[in-house]
Amino acid sequence: MVETRVSESAPEIEGGLRRVAYFSMEIALDPDIPTYSGGLGVLAGDTLRSAADLGVPMVAITLAHRKGYFRQVLDQSGKQIEAPNPWDPSKRLELMDGTASVVIEGRHVQVRAWRYRVKGIGGHSVPVYLLDTDSPENGEWDRTLTDFLYGGDRHYRLCQEVVLGIGGVKILRRLGYEDVTVFHLNEGHASLLALALLEERFGDAKLSAATETDIREVRRQCVFTTHTPVPAGFDQFARELMAQVLGADRAGILDATHCCPEAILNMTYLGLRFSHYINGVAMHHGAVSQGMFPRYPISAITNGVHAVTWRFFTTTFASREPCSIQWRRERNLRAHCTVHRQWNLSSLNEVLSDPPRVRLTGRWQISRRTSQDSPPSFWHLPNTHVLRSIGLDIAGSWGCTTSLCSSQMYWDA
Repeated sequence: MVETRVSESAPEIEGGLRRVAYFSMEIALDPDIPTYSGGLGVLAGDTLRSAADLGVPMVAITLAHRKGYFRQVLDQSGKQIEAPNPWDPSKRLELMDGTASVVIEGRHVQVRAWRYRVKGIGGHSVPVYLLDTDSPENGEWDRTLTDFLYGGDRHYRLCQEVVLGIGGVKILRRLGYEDVTVFHLNEGHASLLALALLEERFGDAKLSAATETDIREVRRQCVFTTHTPVPAGFDQFARELMAQVLGADRAGILDATHCCPEAILNMTYLGLRFSHYINGVAMHHGAVSQGMFPRYPISAITNGVHAVTWRFFTTTFASREPCSIQWRRERNLRAHCTVHRQWNLSSLNEVLSDPPRVRLTGRWQISRRTSQDSPPSFWHLPNTHVLRSIGLDIAGSWGCTTSLCSSQMYWDA
């Protein structure tokens, strides 16, 4: 098959908003694109759908996972059998022009990107770039690095995380995204992007020259969402493996920044160390995480869903029709609710620039068509934590969550 390559420049941002780059090892984009395994990917997908509906200037990075997570079947005796779940990106996505190179174990591995567009109800779209090393320029083993989600051994996983974190930053630059001001790490898998940002500051110089000022500058750009409340769930790699995969210079700066307690590279500690805002995914989870990491202030943003997608999922699944923009508009009308956004964009930019101290000055108005209709429970104004994190952490729930509500929402009779 002849692959058509697409060139792209990063679009201009309206209203002076800050552009967010959202990194996640898995994203649930479509049931026919098996690049997710469970809740982490579903949350990521709903985050992007909500951002698209709201016109948030966001771009996302994940891996292509050409062989998916796995497919489960039962044999005649009831035993579970697992098999790869392959898919072909060329049939669903656009191949972007240009590649980025990442160094893994001293080898230059070429990374290319496929684009999927998450389209919002108002016409805005969020581009998602799925990174792919299955390219003729790479060696046979390197071509498999973007095959399996959570596959292989620790060596394979760490090499994957180099592609995601460091390769992701380089692909964004290659595609013209020079204006990203917030890098969102959805779990620790992408934490190595902090090294890529440090390397951008130093060019060809050694990272060992980095000072606390340099680290603060990287921290200023990063936010981190932690999902895992138990240490066994954190990605950890032996220091010898870290040095083998990353090289001495990168390994040295991770040692110097205390990301390797007990000679183990802990990706959660790396995300915590290089992020200025950290949140858990529920109030209790935030409290548990704060107890686990007392040196770092951890907030909490309750998980939400893109309810328009899930409310009518049964209908679309049964008909096998895509959840199109027109379909969603029609179902919104059928649900007798209309959402009007009235933002003061200059005030919104203040929220982005100084989140802890500025509150939203605009309003969300939800109007119902008849007085006997009950308010649809799935439209709520984000609470203070979500407002302070626009551009920091939309939490998959911007304006579309069953788990957040605000007294600032009002109804017209």
